[in-house]
Amino acid sequence: VLAKNNRVFYINHPYSYKDYFTEIPGDQYRERRARLRGGDNQYEEVHPKVISVIPPLTLPINFLPVGPLHRSLNQRNQGIILRAIKEVITRYNIKRFIYLNCFNPFFAPVLPKEYGAVMSIYQCIDDMAVSEYTIRHGVRLEEEAIRAADALTVTSRELYRLKSPLNPVAHIVHNAAETAIFQRAQTEALPCPPELTHLEGKVIGFVGNMDALRIDYPLLKKIAETHTDKTLVLVGPVNSPEIKNLGIDRLRNVVFTGPKPIEELAPYLQRFDCAIIPFLCNTLTKSIYPLKINEYLAAGRPVVSTSFSEDIQSFGEHIYLSDSHEAFLNNIQRAIAEDSIERREERLEVAQNNNWDARVEQIWEIINDFIQQKTTNVGQPV
Repeated sequence: VLAKNNRVFYINHPYSYKDYFTEIPGDQYRERRARLRGGDNQYEEVHPKVISVIPPLTLPINFLPVGPLHRSLNQRNQGIILRAIKEVITRYNIKRFIYLNCFNPFFAPVLPKEYGAVMSIYQCIDDMAVSEYTIRHGVRLEEEAIRAADALTVTSRELYRLKSPLNPVAHIVHNAAETAIFQRAQTEALPCPPELTHLEGKVIGFVGNMDALRIDYPLLKKIAETHTDKTLVLVGPVNSPEIKNLGIDRLRNVVFTGPKPIEELAPYLQRFDCAIIPFLCNTLTKSIYPLKINEYLAAGRPVVSTSFSEDIQSFGEHIYLSDSHEAFLNNIQRAIAEDSIERREERLEVAQNNNWDARVEQIWEIINDFIQQKTTNVGQPV
């Protein structure tokens, strides 16, 4: 969406030397791996106005304790990424630009002033303190990044509560959905996905990463065992042993499709009679504004969710919030029974207020307010 009216340069998270030697090579990675040996930026045009930049290799240093060695090697890594960004600026003759670092305080979280960015924004999309990997250095580095940035954006109300004390220019910019993709589940007769063609009866569906930190796996098992007349369809990668530990993969009315590209999700959602967000209620999910809520709503699906965060609770008029497993199980039946064309249209309207066009408009308001304030203080245009 930003590229509709601007050039966008996306600086990828760099490969480390550890990645270089240990990552399982696919065709795309093999091609990149050969070029990484050269030590130069790699450029890929992914859209007429979007250039993806892969920087040179960096050192893997997250395992090191806080101290002089980590600081020294971190400065070396910073130098690699800053030189890569400087090359982009020079190569494409970039004169006036906004720098946005999305949740990566490890590499160039804020650009030095001499690089000439009109504004540096740090975007926080999750709580660094809940991940074993990021808690070692990420929390400290992110605090430094937030303090140094011209502005901070966060994706949830809980993150705003946690992070806004670090920067006086803080804004909530929620996640959004590509509603046009998911709206097709309402407006078009889409072919049934091959994994679902044999299904009879109602379908309860989830789309997303089944990881170890977010998903309530005992709840998933209860859903399948309680709603035996329905099929539970799980679309996305499985990254937790709990699926096997609890025997969910052996239940006859559970279907795993594996991960799917976003462009292929609408046909799955069209087959859902009820979409679910079975998140745990914990420190991590408390700070989540789930991307999938607006995707589900754009597809017109009735949604049943746990009441895991203040942000999901803000959708209370349009979804079925559940404070217990029993309530969740009952709400599935209720959501299916109460579905209607009118309710589907209402859900789409909610989602369209949360699409990327709306979010980018909000981002530009933040940028323009900052520039106007800076112009007023300095006394000349920026």
